[in-house]
Amino acid sequence: MRVNMNNPVLIKEVKLRFRSLKSFTGILFYLIAMSIFVFGFIFLTTQFTGKGFFRPDQSFFLFGLLTFIQLGLILFITPGLTAGTISSEREKQTLNMLLTTSQSSLQIIIGKLSSSIAFLLLMLLAGLPIYSLVFLFGGISPGQLGVIFLFFILTMIAVGSIGVMFSTLTRKTIVSMIATYGTMIFLSGVTLFFFLISIQVNQMSGPNPGLTQSPAPFAYFWASINPGILMYTLLNPVTENFVNMQTKIDFPVWASYIIFYVLLSFGAITISIKKLRVNMKKLK
Repeated sequence: MRVNMNNPVLIKEVKLRFRSLKSFTGILFYLIAMSIFVFGFIFLTTQFTGKGFFRPDQSFFLFGLLTFIQLGLILFITPGLTAGTISSEREKQTLNMLLTTSQSSLQIIIGKLSSSIAFLLLMLLAGLPIYSLVFLFGGISPGQLGVIFLFFILTMIAVGSIGVMFSTLTRKTIVSMIATYGTMIFLSGVTLFFFLISIQVNQMSGPNPGLTQSPAPFAYFWASINPGILMYTLLNPVTENFVNMQTKIDFPVWASYIIFYVLLSFGAITISIKKLRVNMKKLK
């Protein structure tokens, strides 16, 4: 069977998004805010030291702050870009026309998802020159920055896939957004709480309270799917040693994170493809 690599849905979505003045205005204000934060941090740090020096450890701290700000933006912006991809078409009553075209469900879902991911990638790449300022003061390696960006891309795809899935399953965009943001709160906040609770329960259940006596697979699972904990392990490898020591499971946290979110993305995309035309089948 011949596979058509051309995706008109992706081309249309990219043109509409990148021709919009709002998109580039948003990127402009994002870069202005990032620049004010970086230069303000450098200025205040050099003023407080009294010597006008910006040390490598301070550069690394700035890099960590920028990384967590980027992660927060990804978790906050991605649901807003993807949670209305299909439900908005349904609300505008244009979904039926889109489904009657020659485009397959896979092309429609991938096109909608890819256009949103492309805009987020543009935002990350636009902020790369600001990131590069930390290299002037040392403390950061290009390889570390590359690993962080790969982590961002995987997280964007996973969050975007969840948003598209809820947008396909629900009829209202507001419901889809609430479900997607709720999932992000669970993955980034509730899992951290469950990790701490699981560690405490495991320590209290042992013969020596306060010490982890047996493996804690549930605690390891909650830690491995939390984006914030993984970010800490990438910035500071000691954090990964702490997780392995507390859970008694000697397996890289980043590997578990990749496996979980790749499977989650694949499952969410598969559900979106299966459920996109379910209403048309019922009508038949």
